[in-house]
This record gives sequence, structure tokens and C-alpha cells, in this order.
Amino acid sequence: MTRLVFLGTGGGRFVTLMQERCTGGMYLEDRARINIDPGPGALLAMRKYGLDPTATDALLISHCHPDHYASAEMLIEGMVMGKKGRSGTLIAPRSVIKGGPKIGPAVSKYHLQKLQEVRTVQQGQEFNIGPMVGTATPSLHSDPDAVGFRLRTEHGDISYVADTEMREEVIAAHKGARVLILANTRPLHARIPNHLSTEDSGVIAQKVKPEVCILTHLGRKVLRDGPQKQAEWVKNRSGVNCLAARDGMAVLLGEELEFVLTQDVRGVEV
Repeated sequence: MTRLVFLGTGGGRFVTLMQERCTGGMYLEDRARINIDPGPGALLAMRKYGLDPTATDALLISHCHPDHYASAEMLIEGMVMGKKGRSGTLIAPRSVIKGGPKIGPAVSKYHLQKLQEVRTVQQGQEFNIGPMVGTATPSLHSDPDAVGFRLRTEHGDISYVADTEMREEVIAAHKGARVLILANTRPLHARIPNHLSTEDSGVIAQKVKPEVCILTHLGRKVLRDGPQKQAEWVKNRSGVNCLAARDGMAVLLGEELEFVLTQDVRGVEV
């Protein structure tokens, strides 16, 4: 069984600042344990849902904005805790690891030196995390090095379209995925550059045709307008089952897909 947990489903500067929803990214358990875009709140959410940050094998960071990386250094501390020598893997674009003229880096040299492997990826490059194979997918964002990720799990591909404008090359890179996750920062009739709106998500879902499309990284206007309203619009536009993720929601991938709300460590349903 492959499990994907949404540690936090908020995104954008206002939701991140006020924590209207957690901005902790995602946690994947398959043949490796991976934190994806661990923004502010990732560690608290892992504790809440009974996940062990010291058991993380790898971090994937899509680009150099703090709502996608702010918890990275502490998760690196967790990956090496109690282990001899270097441990863990970081896979991210150049801006995150080395920085650029006007951005980054997001991770200090001190923490990079703790890792067993640091892999700088560009759009289209494949990478391995143990037996798992992934691909850095195209993105058009204000961070010019930004990428998305496609991961080949034992139960089908999980594709994550991180912050980007909609482009045909972005869509093509995710065709055939079983689970499509879209960073739907903006609602209907509120498109801005470098981000996906609900209209964009409808087009992408229609062309990729996954088994399920999940909206996350929800901005303030999406929360105000109603995330499930956006998901219903995408479903009607694309013909694809679409959900708006909730903090703590888990997707279980086997022969069938299951969606559950994770309980916190006190046994209280989220």
C-alpha cells in the first residue's frame, strides 16, 4: 500500500503568514519516505499525525519560495539524527541548493553537508530515491529554476504540478499519471501570472485524465470562495473525479484508491 498524506493544503503568502490552513506540504510512503515541499508547519503536522521526521529518507523541493521549503533544514536535522555519518537525500532545483542572482539558496551549507546525497535537478531529468524513480517536470514560475515532480510508485504514478502557469509542456509531462495533484492557488475568474487557477486545473485534468485530481496549495481567495466549489467545477469541466484536499487527508493507493482523514496522535479525527 502506498500512502500520501497532505500535511498542509494552504499556499501563498497570506495563508502561509496567517496559517488559515497548514502549509506543510505532503508526505509519501512507498519504497521510500519522502517529504514534498515542506513549508511552514510540516514538523508540527507530522507530530500531529504520528509521523516520525527522523524516519524521512528524502526531501523534494519544487522551488525557492518559503511556503515550499521553510521546514527543510529541520527535516534534514531529523534525517541525520542518531545516525553515523551523512544521511538522507535532497532533490531540488538550482535555486534551492545554490541560489540565483535574486533568489536563494534555501538550505544552508551546514545542512547540505549533513546529507548523503544532494541532487540538483532540471526540468526533464530523472532521479532515484532508493528503488523509486522520479522525474523533475516542467514549470513556468517566477523562480526560473522551478520544477514539478512525477513519482513512479508501486501502485501507479503520482504527479505533482507545483506553482506554474499552464503550458502544454507541463500537461504533457503528467499524462498517464494515476493521481494528479495541482497547486491550485487561485479560484475561478482570478488568474494571476505564474500560478494555476481553477480554470487552468480544469484544462490540465481534462488532458491528463488521471484516476483522480486533487487540488492543494490553496490560496486565500480559494478558501474564501470554497475549495470544494473549485473541485466541483474542475470535475464538471474535465470529467475527472476531483477533490479539494484537506489538512490531514491521506490517499491510499492499492488496487483501488481510498481517501481517509488521518487522526491526530490523541486519537481525535481531524
